[in-house]
Amino acid sequence: MHKLSRLASALLLGALISLPAAAQKAASGTLATVNGVAIPQTIANAFVAEQKAQGAPDTPELKNAVREELIRRELLVQEAKKLNLDKQPDVSAQADLARQAIFIRAFVQDFVKKHPISDQDLKAAYDKLKTQMGNTEYKLRHILVEQEDEAKTIIANLKKGAKFDELAKQSKDPGSKDKGGDLGWNSTASYVKPFGDAVGSLSKGKYTETPVKTDFGYHVILLEDSRPLTVPPFDQIKPQLTQRLQQEQIQKYVNDLRAKAKVQ
Repeated sequence: MHKLSRLASALLLGALISLPAAAQKAASGTLATVNGVAIPQTIANAFVAEQKAQGAPDTPELKNAVREELIRRELLVQEAKKLNLDKQPDVSAQADLARQAIFIRAFVQDFVKKHPISDQDLKAAYDKLKTQMGNTEYKLRHILVEQEDEAKTIIANLKKGAKFDELAKQSKDPGSKDKGGDLGWNSTASYVKPFGDAVGSLSKGKYTETPVKTDFGYHVILLEDSRPLTVPPFDQIKPQLTQRLQQEQIQKYVNDLRAKAKVQ
């Protein structure tokens, strides 16, 4: 069985149309005609291309499966129209949103193609990343609370000998509270600035003796350990850097459009 999307896999459960019949229709630009309504071959081509992009091999089975699915879709669309569902405001709005999404995806693909990221920009981004990450990563625990007085009480209890992991059970951070506040290994660049700055001032085994305020609330932070940080090689993270710079390019373009647009 070929590796298809969840939808295409389901298609193969039904009867498959023979390839010669599909090929005969394709020659005229029409994949199939369902109750007098033509399904363009271009739609099938787009569907097949999507499946291939997800790893499916371009085989007769795939083309037959796509043909059958498009026939099924057309039958359901016809039934929906008989019920005038296409005239319902919420259905029409959803169709408009789906159409917008298709145009936006096409625009982004075209923009990326026309504005490739240079190796110079990628290497500059890599150097900036290395500077931001520094040369040390830290193993941390933290306790997050809403009020400063709560954080002060936790610090006072720590000074009296309370266990950090026990106190962490009252943390507002759902991702770490059940793990004793454990945040794992990260560089200070992974955290918001006040948090990262506080970590940089701690010694191994020490905790912050004053609450650290961020947009999330008040933190008590424990530095368990530290070790040298090795940034992955440029070639290894080049795809991620490319994607990030592409996103920044598009966001800047959209911001410029928004600034120039007449919105009433």
